[in-house]
Amino acid sequence: MDTTIGRDRPVAPETTDAPHPLDDPVRTSLHGEHHRFATWSGRIGRYDPQVTRFVGHPPQLDQQDWADLAVILGPGGATGLRGAGHVPPDGWTVLDEKGSVQMDGTALRVAHDPELEVLTPADVPEILDLIARTEPGPFTSRTIEMGTYLGLRVNGRLVAMAGERLHPPGWTEISAVCTDAEFRGRGIATRLVRAVGAGIRDRGEIPFLHALATNTTAISLYETLGFTLRNRSVLTIVQAPDAPSAFRS
Repeated sequence: MDTTIGRDRPVAPETTDAPHPLDDPVRTSLHGEHHRFATWSGRIGRYDPQVTRFVGHPPQLDQQDWADLAVILGPGGATGLRGAGHVPPDGWTVLDEKGSVQMDGTALRVAHDPELEVLTPADVPEILDLIARTEPGPFTSRTIEMGTYLGLRVNGRLVAMAGERLHPPGWTEISAVCTDAEFRGRGIATRLVRAVGAGIRDRGEIPFLHALATNTTAISLYETLGFTLRNRSVLTIVQAPDAPSAFRS
């Protein structure tokens, strides 16, 4: 169930900030399909941290937005903000900046794959073990609730997976594409992306995905499957002040 904190500022869907759902995929997901995971403070939205640690925000944060973000994160909490040029108030720390790309899967060639199985919460311990070995990106104990995840087993062992993450209106993100090092080079990632994409297309939606700009191997693979570059951006990692008193606007 979605919740709201910092009620001094009303919350409402903001179409003017995001003319296209993919321009602000976290907040459009939290206002829509994933509203059950949402916590809001003013214009700042956050997923339940047990699901994922994404935070949605306006393109430019004003003083109240920074105060609301501090409340959402808690003392010393860190998150990634989309875009560059963010200037946080005193007490905040900019930890890092990472280049990223957003890719449109309108032309993705999809195909169902009967050898892949739908993963369930019972598979989470194996999923987390695979994630730890392959490091495809953040994945927590309840990330599987964001959408359908498919896996490939070899002799009963989970060796590869991919699934659905952000869910803006009309779109679904493909994420957590990973294969155990022992089984790479066999086209498994291609099969997984096409199969997850097939499930998305069956709902009448369009796949998309994100990748770090430095992950050129993955980007090249996605391009061969039909993905096209939609946007280049920067992820700015910021850390809130340690002192709760600094959160007051």
